[in-house]
Order: sequence, then structure tokens, then C-alpha cells
Amino acid sequence: MINYAHRGASEYAPENTLSSFYLGLLQGANGIETDVQRTRDGVLVLFHDDTVDRVSDGVGRVCDYTLEELKKLKIYGNSTTGFYDRVVTFREFLEKFSPYDISFAIELKGAGVEEDSLRMIEEFGLLERTTFTSFYFDYIKKIKELNPKARVGWLIGEVGEDKMNDLMEIGGEELAPKAEDITEELMTAWRANGLGVRAWGVLNIALMKKMCRLGVDGMTVNFPDRLSAYLHA
Repeated sequence: MINYAHRGASEYAPENTLSSFYLGLLQGANGIETDVQRTRDGVLVLFHDDTVDRVSDGVGRVCDYTLEELKKLKIYGNSTTGFYDRVVTFREFLEKFSPYDISFAIELKGAGVEEDSLRMIEEFGLLERTTFTSFYFDYIKKIKELNPKARVGWLIGEVGEDKMNDLMEIGGEELAPKAEDITEELMTAWRANGLGVRAWGVLNIALMKKMCRLGVDGMTVNFPDRLSAYLHA
């Protein structure tokens, strides 16, 4: 099972920063999940929200900032200690973490980042270890059009046979439903059609244990230490 540190070890460190990613690996994660979007001057950066307000000392939309402006922000995330880190570019992230033997889940947060994200993953030789994901079907469809060998996963808020069929039609490899919606019956159907399953929204230990019992291929967790300990127990 892939223990994806969700935006890094985001329960403990400022999300989508180097400190959070490193902490996730130290806590036993064998995968990192992160989010890619573009700055006003065209640079790919790792940031989840459309705006910087929730996790930083700034305000406004990410896409309205230049990289230089974003780099000046203090990223606090869930920290209550005053600890902060800085925004990371996609290239900086890959330079740091591509040497590790881990998997990557790259969520495409906006239209127009697909090709540059794919080309950078190819440049670093990470295609076989990367799954491109999005809640927007057109984004992962675009990845498949650019490179049919690229692995894609569809983040879905509602399960249904139509979702499975649409994903299979483009040659997609993974469904990523909300953990609380996954059942044994759905797992059986998805497995029968050769699809991998990664759970998101694993917000507590009970759900984490349920996903392990159901045999999902991976899950994104804010607390990779707890999943690692459970898997090794």
C-alpha cells in the first residue's frame, strides 16, 4: 500500500512545503501527494487553495502573484507554534525528492498546467512512479492525450458506474473516491475492471483502518506516521 503524505505531513507542518514533505518521509510515507498550479508569471508552484489566505500571511489568488511575491509569504498551515516555511516550485520539489524511491500523486489544480507538469515529470524520469490526478476529468484526459503511457487517477466526489466507465474509456488507471464512500462491493467492481483505488478524505484512524481492511492501493493521509505504524504493527 502507498502511504501518501497528503501535502506532506500536513497535520504537523505547513502544507505543501519542503518541511512538510521531508517530515512525511521521516514518518514513514512511501509516497507524496501535492498540488500544482501556476503563478502570474507562469511558474508551476505547489499550492492547494485558489487563494493564499488560509495557510499564509497573505491574501488573494495564487494566480495573481508572481513567484517572487509568493516566495515572500510565510506559509503557516496548521502550525500553532509560529513555525513557517515558504512556497515551493514544482521544479524545486522534483529536484529534492526525485532521488527517493517513492511514488508521487500530482493533483492538477488548474487548466493549462497539464503539459508543463507532464514534461517536467518526464524530464526527471518519474513517469512510472507518478499518478496525475484531478477532480476535473478533462485535465486527466489531456494528460492521456499528451502521453498515453502516463498514469492518471480521477478524484471523484460521488461514486457511480458512469465514472468508472468514463475513466476506462480514456485508459485511466485509478479511481480516487472519498474514503467514506468506499464499500466492499464497489472495491470488487473496480478490481474486476482492473482499476486501482486510492482513498482521499481519510481524516481519522477509524477510516484509515477501514481502508486497510478493504485493501485500497493507497490513501492520502495528513498523518503518515500513524498509517506507517499501523501497517507495520
